[in-house]
Amino acid sequence: MRPTLFATCLLVSMAVILGCTSSGMAQVNATLAGVNYEKIALLKWYPAIQNGSTFSAGKNPSSLAFDGANVWVANYGDDTVTKLRAADGANLGTYGAGANPIAVAYDGADLWVANQLQDTVTKLRAADGAKLGSFLAGAGPQSIAFDGANIWVANAVSNNVYKLRAADGTNLGIFGAGLNPSAVAYDGANIWVTNGASNNVTKLRATDGVNLGTFNVGNSPAGVAFDGANIWVANSRSNNVTKLRAADGTNLGTFTVGTYPVGVAFDGANIWVSNALDNNVTKLRGADGVNLGTFTVGADPLGVAFDGANIWVTNNASGNLSKL
Repeated sequence: MRPTLFATCLLVSMAVILGCTSSGMAQVNATLAGVNYEKIALLKWYPAIQNGSTFSAGKNPSSLAFDGANVWVANYGDDTVTKLRAADGANLGTYGAGANPIAVAYDGADLWVANQLQDTVTKLRAADGAKLGSFLAGAGPQSIAFDGANIWVANAVSNNVYKLRAADGTNLGIFGAGLNPSAVAYDGANIWVTNGASNNVTKLRATDGVNLGTFNVGNSPAGVAFDGANIWVANSRSNNVTKLRAADGTNLGTFTVGTYPVGVAFDGANIWVSNALDNNVTKLRGADGVNLGTFTVGADPLGVAFDGANIWVTNNASGNLSKL
Protein backbone atom coordinates (compact mmCIF):
# COMPACT_ATOMS: atom_id res chain seq x y z
CA MET A 1 0.00 0.00 0.00
CA ARG A 2 1.50 3.31 -1.04
CA PRO A 3 1.12 6.28 1.30
CA THR A 4 -1.04 8.85 -0.51
CA LEU A 5 1.02 11.60 -2.09
CA PHE A 6 4.02 10.48 -0.13
CA ALA A 7 6.74 13.01 0.32
CA THR A 8 10.10 12.76 1.90
CA CYS A 9 10.65 15.65 4.00
CA LEU A 10 13.62 14.46 5.61
CA LEU A 11 16.14 14.81 2.85
CA VAL A 12 19.69 14.81 4.13
CA SER A 13 22.07 17.11 2.24
CA MET A 14 25.62 18.37 2.76
CA ALA A 15 27.28 21.27 1.02
CA VAL A 16 30.55 20.46 2.82
CA ILE A 17 31.35 16.96 4.06
CA LEU A 18 32.86 16.51 7.51
CA GLY A 19 35.67 14.00 7.93
CA CYS A 20 34.91 10.53 9.29
CA THR A 21 36.64 11.16 12.60
CA SER A 22 35.82 11.88 16.21
CA SER A 23 36.78 15.49 15.52
CA GLY A 24 34.17 15.50 12.77
CA MET A 25 31.49 14.43 15.23
CA ALA A 26 32.75 17.04 17.67
CA GLN A 27 32.21 19.60 14.95
CA VAL A 28 28.64 18.32 14.49
CA ASN A 29 28.02 18.68 18.23
CA ALA A 30 29.51 22.17 18.21
CA THR A 31 27.29 23.11 15.30
CA LEU A 32 24.21 21.99 17.21
CA ALA A 33 25.34 23.84 20.30
CA GLY A 34 25.75 27.00 18.24
CA VAL A 35 22.56 26.39 16.24
CA ASN A 36 23.84 27.06 12.74
CA TYR A 37 20.52 27.33 10.94
CA GLU A 38 21.94 27.10 7.43
CA LYS A 39 23.53 23.75 8.26
CA ILE A 40 20.33 22.56 9.92
CA ALA A 41 18.36 23.56 6.82
CA LEU A 42 20.71 21.45 4.71
CA LEU A 43 20.36 18.60 7.24
CA LYS A 44 24.14 18.54 7.56
CA TRP A 45 24.61 16.28 10.55
CA TYR A 46 27.50 13.91 10.24
CA PRO A 47 30.56 12.54 8.42
CA ALA A 48 29.87 10.45 5.35
CA ILE A 49 30.44 6.68 5.31
CA GLN A 50 30.69 5.17 1.84
CA ASN A 51 29.58 1.66 0.96
CA GLY A 52 27.09 0.46 -1.63
CA SER A 53 24.49 -2.30 -1.46
CA THR A 54 20.82 -3.08 -0.81
CA PHE A 55 19.56 -3.58 2.73
CA SER A 56 16.37 -5.02 4.17
CA ALA A 57 13.96 -2.88 6.15
CA GLY A 58 10.45 -3.44 7.47
CA LYS A 59 7.22 -3.65 5.53
CA ASN A 60 6.61 -0.81 3.05
CA PRO A 61 9.54 1.47 3.95
CA SER A 62 8.50 5.01 3.16
CA SER A 63 10.89 7.65 4.49
CA LEU A 64 14.35 7.79 6.00
CA ALA A 65 16.63 10.06 8.02
CA PHE A 66 20.23 10.06 9.28
CA ASP A 67 21.48 10.68 12.80
CA GLY A 68 25.16 11.10 12.04
CA ALA A 69 26.00 7.42 11.96
CA ASN A 70 22.80 5.50 11.30
CA VAL A 71 19.91 5.36 8.88
CA TRP A 72 16.40 5.41 10.36
CA VAL A 73 13.58 4.06 8.19
CA ALA A 74 9.85 4.52 8.70
CA ASN A 75 8.10 1.22 7.88
CA TYR A 76 4.59 2.23 6.89
CA GLY A 77 3.23 -1.31 6.72
CA ASP A 78 4.24 -2.64 10.15
CA ASP A 79 4.12 0.43 12.44
CA THR A 80 7.86 0.41 13.18
CA VAL A 81 11.09 2.20 12.44
CA THR A 82 14.31 0.36 11.64
CA LYS A 83 17.80 1.59 12.57
CA LEU A 84 20.59 0.57 10.20
CA ARG A 85 24.28 1.31 10.65
CA ALA A 86 25.31 3.46 7.69
CA ALA A 87 28.78 1.92 7.50
CA ASP A 88 27.59 -1.55 6.58
CA GLY A 89 23.79 -1.64 6.73
CA ALA A 90 23.73 -3.78 9.86
CA ASN A 91 20.32 -3.82 11.54
CA LEU A 92 20.74 -2.21 14.96
CA GLY A 93 17.13 -2.52 16.03
CA THR A 94 13.47 -2.16 15.17
CA TYR A 95 11.29 0.05 17.35
CA GLY A 96 7.57 0.60 17.63
CA ALA A 97 6.04 3.85 16.43
CA GLY A 98 2.40 4.78 15.86
CA ALA A 99 -0.05 3.63 13.20
CA ASN A 100 1.40 3.79 9.69
CA PRO A 101 4.61 5.77 10.24
CA ILE A 102 5.24 7.69 7.05
CA ALA A 103 7.97 10.24 7.75
CA VAL A 104 10.96 10.69 10.06
CA ALA A 105 13.22 13.57 11.08
CA TYR A 106 16.29 13.86 13.30
CA ASP A 107 16.73 16.81 15.68
CA GLY A 108 20.35 16.30 16.70
CA ALA A 109 19.55 13.97 19.58
CA ASP A 110 16.19 12.32 18.95
CA LEU A 111 14.14 10.91 16.11
CA TRP A 112 10.63 12.14 15.32
CA VAL A 113 8.11 9.93 13.49
CA ALA A 114 4.90 11.10 11.82
CA ASN A 115 2.15 8.46 12.24
CA GLN A 116 -0.28 9.02 9.39
CA LEU A 117 -3.29 7.07 10.66
CA GLN A 118 -2.92 7.95 14.34
CA ASP A 119 -2.67 11.75 14.00
CA THR A 120 0.39 11.77 16.23
CA VAL A 121 4.15 12.09 16.16
CA THR A 122 6.39 9.83 18.22
CA LYS A 123 9.72 10.92 19.71
CA LEU A 124 12.41 8.24 20.02
CA ARG A 125 15.84 8.59 21.59
CA ALA A 126 18.31 8.06 18.76
CA ALA A 127 20.88 6.40 21.01
CA ASP A 128 18.71 3.39 21.82
CA GLY A 129 15.25 3.85 20.28
CA ALA A 130 13.56 4.40 23.65
CA LYS A 131 10.18 6.09 23.29
CA LEU A 132 10.28 9.57 24.83
CA GLY A 133 6.72 10.62 24.10
CA SER A 134 3.81 10.79 21.71
CA PHE A 135 2.29 14.13 20.73
CA LEU A 136 -0.87 15.11 18.89
CA ALA A 137 -0.58 16.45 15.38
CA GLY A 138 -3.31 17.34 12.92
CA ALA A 139 -5.29 14.89 10.82
CA GLY A 140 -3.15 12.71 8.59
CA PRO A 141 0.38 13.83 9.40
CA GLN A 142 2.32 13.28 6.22
CA SER A 143 5.72 14.92 6.56
CA ILE A 144 8.01 16.30 9.24
CA ALA A 145 11.02 18.64 9.46
CA PHE A 146 13.29 20.22 12.10
CA ASP A 147 14.25 23.92 12.17
CA GLY A 148 16.92 23.88 14.86
CA ALA A 149 14.52 24.21 17.75
CA ASN A 150 11.12 22.99 16.61
CA ILE A 151 9.44 20.19 14.72
CA TRP A 152 7.07 21.07 11.86
CA VAL A 153 4.41 18.57 10.80
CA ALA A 154 2.40 18.80 7.56
CA ASN A 155 -1.10 17.37 8.07
CA ALA A 156 -2.60 16.20 4.78
CA VAL A 157 -6.21 15.81 5.95
CA SER A 158 -6.61 18.89 8.17
CA ASN A 159 -4.78 21.13 5.66
CA ASN A 160 -2.48 22.70 8.21
CA VAL A 161 0.98 22.59 9.72
CA TYR A 162 1.78 22.04 13.40
CA LYS A 163 4.81 23.55 15.12
CA LEU A 164 6.00 21.52 18.12
CA ARG A 165 8.83 22.45 20.47
CA ALA A 166 11.45 19.72 20.06
CA ALA A 167 12.49 19.84 23.69
CA ASP A 168 9.13 18.68 25.05
CA GLY A 169 6.57 18.45 22.22
CA THR A 170 4.62 21.53 23.29
CA ASN A 171 2.35 22.81 20.51
CA LEU A 172 3.57 26.30 19.55
CA GLY A 173 1.06 26.95 16.80
CA ILE A 174 -1.15 25.65 14.02
CA PHE A 175 -0.82 27.33 10.63
CA GLY A 176 -2.92 27.04 7.51
CA ALA A 177 -1.53 25.70 4.25
CA GLY A 178 -3.11 24.67 0.98
CA LEU A 179 -5.11 21.53 0.23
CA ASN A 180 -3.48 18.22 1.15
CA PRO A 181 -0.11 19.48 2.44
CA SER A 182 2.24 16.65 1.57
CA ALA A 183 5.81 17.64 2.41
CA VAL A 184 7.67 20.20 4.47
CA ALA A 185 11.24 21.54 4.36
CA TYR A 186 13.27 24.22 6.13
CA ASP A 187 15.49 26.74 4.32
CA GLY A 188 17.32 28.26 7.28
CA ALA A 189 14.65 30.87 7.96
CA ASN A 190 11.37 29.65 6.51
CA ILE A 191 9.23 26.53 6.18
CA TRP A 192 8.11 25.40 2.73
CA VAL A 193 5.00 23.22 2.37
CA THR A 194 3.91 21.39 -0.79
CA ASN A 195 0.14 21.37 -1.22
CA GLY A 196 -0.68 18.23 -3.16
CA ALA A 197 -4.25 19.14 -4.13
CA SER A 198 -3.63 22.86 -4.70
CA ASN A 199 -0.68 22.50 -7.08
CA ASN A 200 1.34 25.07 -5.16
CA VAL A 201 3.70 25.55 -2.24
CA THR A 202 3.30 27.74 0.84
CA LYS A 203 6.16 29.64 2.48
CA LEU A 204 5.82 30.20 6.24
CA ARG A 205 8.15 32.28 8.39
CA ALA A 206 9.61 29.83 10.90
CA THR A 207 9.66 32.24 13.83
CA ASP A 208 5.91 32.86 13.88
CA GLY A 209 4.26 30.93 11.03
CA VAL A 210 3.29 34.04 9.05
CA ASN A 211 2.41 33.18 5.45
CA LEU A 212 5.01 34.80 3.18
CA GLY A 213 3.53 33.64 -0.09
CA THR A 214 2.04 30.87 -2.18
CA PHE A 215 3.77 29.81 -5.38
CA ASN A 216 2.45 27.70 -8.23
CA VAL A 217 4.27 24.52 -9.26
CA GLY A 218 3.21 21.40 -11.16
CA ASN A 219 0.38 18.92 -10.59
CA SER A 220 0.24 17.13 -7.23
CA PRO A 221 3.48 18.40 -5.70
CA ALA A 222 4.96 15.86 -3.32
CA GLY A 223 8.59 15.93 -2.11
CA VAL A 224 10.51 19.13 -1.43
CA ALA A 225 14.19 19.89 -0.78
CA PHE A 226 16.42 22.93 -0.20
CA ASP A 227 19.80 23.24 -1.95
CA GLY A 228 21.17 26.23 -0.04
CA ALA A 229 19.59 28.80 -2.35
CA ASN A 230 16.62 27.18 -4.06
CA ILE A 231 13.60 25.00 -3.34
CA TRP A 232 13.05 21.91 -5.49
CA VAL A 233 9.58 20.36 -5.74
CA ALA A 234 8.70 16.96 -7.20
CA ASN A 235 5.40 17.21 -9.09
CA SER A 236 4.07 13.67 -8.99
CA ARG A 237 1.42 13.97 -11.69
CA SER A 238 3.39 16.24 -14.00
CA ASN A 239 6.45 13.95 -14.10
CA ASN A 240 8.76 16.89 -13.47
CA VAL A 241 10.39 19.00 -10.78
CA THR A 242 10.13 22.75 -10.26
CA LYS A 243 13.02 24.92 -9.05
CA LEU A 244 12.02 28.01 -7.05
CA ARG A 245 14.33 30.71 -5.75
CA ALA A 246 13.97 30.51 -1.98
CA ALA A 247 14.37 34.25 -1.49
CA ASP A 248 11.23 35.21 -3.40
CA GLY A 249 9.64 32.10 -4.94
CA THR A 250 10.60 32.98 -8.51
CA ASN A 251 10.27 29.98 -10.83
CA LEU A 252 13.75 29.20 -12.15
CA GLY A 253 12.78 26.23 -14.28
CA THR A 254 10.84 23.00 -14.65
CA PHE A 255 12.72 19.80 -15.48
CA THR A 256 11.40 16.48 -16.75
CA VAL A 257 12.14 13.35 -14.74
CA GLY A 258 10.48 9.92 -14.59
CA THR A 259 6.93 8.78 -13.94
CA TYR A 260 5.31 9.83 -10.67
CA PRO A 261 8.22 11.56 -8.95
CA VAL A 262 7.71 11.78 -5.19
CA GLY A 263 11.00 12.03 -3.29
CA VAL A 264 13.72 14.62 -3.80
CA ALA A 265 17.13 15.17 -2.18
CA PHE A 266 20.19 17.41 -2.65
CA ASP A 267 23.73 15.98 -2.52
CA GLY A 268 25.68 19.23 -2.38
CA ALA A 269 25.76 19.60 -6.15
CA ASN A 270 22.92 17.57 -7.67
CA ILE A 271 19.24 16.85 -7.18
CA TRP A 272 18.04 13.25 -6.93
CA VAL A 273 14.42 12.35 -7.61
CA SER A 274 12.65 9.03 -6.99
CA ASN A 275 10.26 7.98 -9.76
CA ALA A 276 7.77 5.69 -8.06
CA LEU A 277 6.24 4.14 -11.18
CA ASP A 278 9.51 3.68 -13.07
CA ASN A 279 11.44 2.02 -10.24
CA ASN A 280 14.37 4.37 -10.68
CA VAL A 281 15.86 7.69 -9.62
CA THR A 282 16.88 10.64 -11.77
CA LYS A 283 19.98 12.77 -11.11
CA LEU A 284 19.76 16.44 -12.15
CA ARG A 285 22.58 18.97 -12.01
CA GLY A 286 21.56 21.50 -9.40
CA ALA A 287 23.01 24.47 -11.24
CA ASP A 288 20.87 24.12 -14.37
CA GLY A 289 18.69 20.99 -14.12
CA VAL A 290 20.58 19.05 -16.79
CA ASN A 291 19.76 15.32 -16.57
CA LEU A 292 22.92 13.47 -15.50
CA GLY A 293 21.48 9.97 -15.50
CA THR A 294 18.78 7.57 -14.42
CA PHE A 295 19.52 4.70 -12.03
CA THR A 296 17.49 1.58 -11.35
CA VAL A 297 16.49 0.81 -7.76
CA GLY A 298 13.79 -1.37 -6.19
CA ALA A 299 10.05 -1.43 -6.65
CA ASP A 300 8.07 1.73 -5.90
CA PRO A 301 10.89 4.02 -4.70
CA LEU A 302 9.65 6.77 -2.42
CA GLY A 303 12.06 8.32 0.07
CA VAL A 304 15.44 9.70 -0.98
CA ALA A 305 18.27 10.96 1.23
CA PHE A 306 21.99 11.78 1.03
CA ASP A 307 24.58 10.63 3.59
CA GLY A 308 27.49 12.76 2.42
CA ALA A 309 28.73 10.17 -0.03
CA ASN A 310 25.79 8.07 -1.16
CA ILE A 311 22.12 8.36 -2.03
CA TRP A 312 19.73 6.11 -0.13
CA VAL A 313 16.30 5.17 -1.49
CA THR A 314 13.40 3.42 0.23
CA ASN A 315 11.78 0.85 -2.06
CA ASN A 316 8.25 0.66 -0.73
CA ALA A 317 7.13 -2.47 -2.56
CA SER A 318 10.45 -4.31 -2.24
CA GLY A 319 10.80 -3.82 1.51
CA ASN A 320 14.40 -2.65 1.23
CA LEU A 321 16.75 0.27 0.73
CA SER A 322 19.05 0.95 -2.21
CA LYS A 323 22.36 2.74 -1.65
CA LEU A 324 23.82 4.41 -4.75
